[in-house]
Amino acid sequence: MASNADFVQYVADQCSGAGEIVAKKMFGDYGIYCNGKIFGLICDNRFYLKPTEAVRALLIKEEMRAPYEGAKDYFYIADVDDRDYLSMLVRETCKCLPEPKKRKK
Repeated sequence: MASNADFVQYVADQCSGAGEIVAKKMFGDYGIYCNGKIFGLICDNRFYLKPTEAVRALLIKEEMRAPYEGAKDYFYIADVDDRDYLSMLVRETCKCLPEPKKRKK
């Protein structure tokens, strides 16, 4: 089941305190980016955050799930209604992630 565009936009809006948030369609679901870094996935109307040790300590509830069959586990974020909390998680996650590689033209 693919994600609903309204849910994807809602999650992007909730994370917007972290920076420029963009959701891109990938394989029927969505990758979600902050300032050019992919930090999570939205699959089947569920939000998944790339796991980092720094963010693990900040989670209200830690739950690991694979966003789709065959994928590595991500932090599953069930409560997407707390805008400040989501923005903080995204900011801290992005601090731990490498800069995106420049594409050759």
